Amino acid sequence: MKREIMTTGDGSKTIHMPDLNEQYHSKHGALQEARHVFIKMGLEHWLGQYPELSELHILEYGFGTGLNALLTAVYEISVKILYTGMEAFPVTIEEIDAMDYGSLIEKEQLYKSIHQASWDENVAISDRFQLVKQQMTFESVAFENQFDLVYFDAFGPRTQPELWELSVFKAAFKALKNSGVLVTYCAAGQVRRNLQEAGFLVERLPGPPGKREMLRATKA
Repeated sequence: MKREIMTTGDGSKTIHMPDLNEQYHSKHGALQEARHVFIKMGLEHWLGQYPELSELHILEYGFGTGLNALLTAVYEISVKILYTGMEAFPVTIEEIDAMDYGSLIEKEQLYKSIHQASWDENVAISDRFQLVKQQMTFESVAFENQFDLVYFDAFGPRTQPELWELSVFKAAFKALKNSGVLVTYCAAGQVRRNLQEAGFLVERLPGPPGKREMLRATKA
């Protein structure tokens, strides 16, 4: 499928797939979307709820360009982060270079280290950030009671509704520890209902620029 590099509203880049009219990140701003949805409403929320814990286990559905992992790795905290990123179709080295996220936030070597890390291996990117990249589909998730926080960053339900089905969210619910949190940019009614049916308590929150709402779900 054809993929193109496009510049988004905040000057950061993303991958655009013209055949689907879909992007890896918001056309209104890839960087500001990631910071709002996954860092502010996800990471910062979790840290505020559990400041006494020394380790944070994160699972990302849709590792993609590695932007969410990079922003998490550079976040200034003493908590050790163990980050698992799932991706069925890894981006190419050429696309990674074209994104240039490392230069954008002045962490070029860190961004390179994230993408140079071998797949299916636990790699220490820094003293407090360990990364496992797993090439796998959402449907194959079989983790249990392992993660504190889920970044759910799949392509939208308009183009890939199978990634937002009840069975996928049931697996995510099972993968989370009690009181674990899932955040996603999507606020579609059916997605919210699927999360609720999977067992989550779901909040509608203000979305990033260009989007009215997003969702945060907590494992009760």
